[in-house]
Amino acid sequence: MTFIHPGDSHRHSLETLNRLYEYDDFMASIKTVLDLGCGTGDDLEWWATRTTRDEVPQPLNIRCTGVDLAPDLSLTKKYNTVFYQSGNFEDTIPAPTERFDVLWCHDSFQYAHAPVKTLSHWWQLASPGAMLYLAVPVTQRVHRNQLDYHLPSGCYYHHTMVSLIYQLATAGWDCNSGFFRQAPTDTWIHAVVYESTHAPQDPATATWHRLSELGLLPESAMKSIHAHNYLRQQDLVVPWIDHSLMSMAIK
Repeated sequence: MTFIHPGDSHRHSLETLNRLYEYDDFMASIKTVLDLGCGTGDDLEWWATRTTRDEVPQPLNIRCTGVDLAPDLSLTKKYNTVFYQSGNFEDTIPAPTERFDVLWCHDSFQYAHAPVKTLSHWWQLASPGAMLYLAVPVTQRVHRNQLDYHLPSGCYYHHTMVSLIYQLATAGWDCNSGFFRQAPTDTWIHAVVYESTHAPQDPATATWHRLSELGLLPESAMKSIHAHNYLRQQDLVVPWIDHSLMSMAIK
């Protein structure tokens, strides 16, 4: 799915943003946000304008940094808490000493040419226990009992829930404590995972069993791997941030 207007993309991301906003302690704990592939900055502005949900709201003053390929971002002139770096999010370092509490990547990760390397780089930018959010479009589906594939320019991989979990865990992200969503009628995969104390693994040698031993996989994934020596999507049962349980079985 490709959004025609930037506002459409932001309206889609608001489904998750507004859900996160309900968690007061979580929001109060956030000091820095990095938006990877920030586009026109609509999501960045959401983070920059957050307040407490008290009767008399107080600004959270979250320091927000965007990374994208455009030469500049007009939003930086509007808010003194918004910063921008022009560059490729696969290897750009916004500030050598800065680490981020939230790494936000909505409708961008599908353009990463080296997904595991990119996720490993983002792990290096994360503060201890930081949260990473990914939303990527589904580019394969069953249509009229036939497999249907499509791939926009600049995208080189068909991401699935299984492949994302493999890539995220290999790159040091804790999927065991994470949240995932892929509703049967939804054309998007959503993932919320956390920085782990395990450094990124070598993709050439990172096996499902090794990632399971490190405790980086969802419990249902570990059970599937121990039973079959690999992860089957139909075995996945994972939570989403609204506390619902999502079964990944193909309907």
